[in-house]
Amino acid sequence: MVHEKPYLPDAPLAEPTRPAAAATLLALMHAQGEVERLSKREQLLSSLLVSVNAVLWAIDWETRRVLYVSPAYERVFGRSAGLLLADHREWRNSIHPEDLDYAQYSLARVLEQGAVEDREYRIITADGQIRWLSDKCYINHQVEPGKPVIVVGMAEDITEKKQMALELHRLATTDVLTQSSNRRHFFECANQAFDSACAQGVPLAFLLLDIDDFKDVNDTYGHLEGDQVLRRIAESGRGVLRRGDLFGRIGGEEFAAILPGCAPHMALQVAERLGKEIQALSFSYEGRPFNVTVSQGLASLREEDSTLDSLFARADAAMYEAKRQGKNRVIAS
Repeated sequence: MVHEKPYLPDAPLAEPTRPAAAATLLALMHAQGEVERLSKREQLLSSLLVSVNAVLWAIDWETRRVLYVSPAYERVFGRSAGLLLADHREWRNSIHPEDLDYAQYSLARVLEQGAVEDREYRIITADGQIRWLSDKCYINHQVEPGKPVIVVGMAEDITEKKQMALELHRLATTDVLTQSSNRRHFFECANQAFDSACAQGVPLAFLLLDIDDFKDVNDTYGHLEGDQVLRRIAESGRGVLRRGDLFGRIGGEEFAAILPGCAPHMALQVAERLGKEIQALSFSYEGRPFNVTVSQGLASLREEDSTLDSLFARADAAMYEAKRQGKNRVIAS
């Protein structure tokens, strides 16, 4: 009797496939992990870009095609990012007309310098708001012949910083009560105007005015009413003077004006009109009306005036002469 050997699976043939299957499985797991890792990185990057307030952007310099703009663009500009990607002029058309030439010129400097970090300009949002941007831009690689020049940048909304800076400047240069220039700021500007007039050989006039009998106003009607008088006179001064003139409060009841480019006869007309405007102001305290007047001293620039102090001194002397002659008048020197 022939004994047949029982059939046994050829086990050794399967053994070599186990390492290959494991390697494949490990490769698949690694690939899946890499995909998940990249996906998480992409999600993180996307999340960061959404949360960043600055507008990140990139353009092809030759074609001006916008290659990328971050989500903050729509928040800052109030405009569609899709429209900007389709037409680069969307950004340019948002720039305030007064700042357009500067914005375009300063951007072009990036080709010479490789980076421009001091650009500040205004934009007008879709709903009409005016915002300030600080826009830094860079060439992202060494420019080589035949290769496109890619300019990348970051535009930050600095509107609040600008407003704060303007407010600090206003507080530092403005008389709180009358909203006119304070003494320090007035004389800084007056000295600049004096130097400019001397250098260019153009006229300049210095006007000094003092409220007549202001102590009686405070004693009779109270300091609150006196403050109202000061505010109204400052308003008259700003209203009468020309654009480019400067009006300031330089003492308790003393005001001054600097009139660049104003010939003596014109300056006298300005001073006389201001005096009439102030005299016409009507005040009332507990039903009792009253008026105020001012005495004014006017000095025009002469060849012998070497400093503003000499002009100021002549205006001051002329003002006191107006007081001596009966007040409510202008004396020119």
